[in-house]
Amino acid sequence: MISVELTAGLLRITLDRPEARNALTVEMRDQLVAALHRARSDDMVRSVLITGSGGSFCSGMDLGASTVSQAGRPGFDPRTTSEALRVGVQTIVQQLWELDKPTVAAVDGYAVGPGAHIALACDLVLVQPGSAFMWTFAKWGLVVDAGGAYLLPRLLGPARAKELVLLGGKILGSQAVSEGLAMRCYENSEQLAAEAELLAAQLASGPTRSLGLSKQLLNRSFETDLGTLLETEGHFQALATASSDLVEGMAAFSEKRDPKFTGH
Repeated sequence: MISVELTAGLLRITLDRPEARNALTVEMRDQLVAALHRARSDDMVRSVLITGSGGSFCSGMDLGASTVSQAGRPGFDPRTTSEALRVGVQTIVQQLWELDKPTVAAVDGYAVGPGAHIALACDLVLVQPGSAFMWTFAKWGLVVDAGGAYLLPRLLGPARAKELVLLGGKILGSQAVSEGLAMRCYENSEQLAAEAELLAAQLASGPTRSLGLSKQLLNRSFETDLGTLLETEGHFQALATASSDLVEGMAAFSEKRDPKFTGH
């Protein structure tokens, strides 16, 4: 299933179905949606870390629990598929992308299809040599979903995105860093877990509101013209000046000490 733990501002979400490489059941999907709603609404949450148990991240939706497994059967309504996507993996990816708090994905092992896109919707992605991003939609006769058509061209460029989706490609370990999918590749699973924890904790102790506003500016840059983005930047900077964290940051700089941000 899914375990959720909040410690010192860091919300850890662990996908915990190792016998199925953490493939999402409907229950797990709904639990993940609920955890991300909590991350958005709870002021105590200042960063999010998503991991998987048993040496995998997430192998996508469990096909046995998916509406696509009913295709071709008498009475099947194709509209149920679009609705399942809307309330499920599409919501998860959108919540991660738009969350006004920093997110980290520690991808240990397989991240397949929607599982890959859940990881890539996070702000910072960490891997180890055995990590594997995979796209199998073409194998099943499915359309790329879970926001992949939005995320992949932005991260990899249109040509590489089409190659992976149409031909069913795979990106491994350090290659994910060189291609721009991940921030860093660590030597093994143990180091990956430890460094992901440290990074997420560092983000949880940061100026949460300004980090969230910077994240929004960066994410909007592909759809926004320069003039609009600069205007939004000005509005967001004004919001940052109303934060007590700015006052603390300026004081810490003046006093030559580390700041103690509260996320307010």
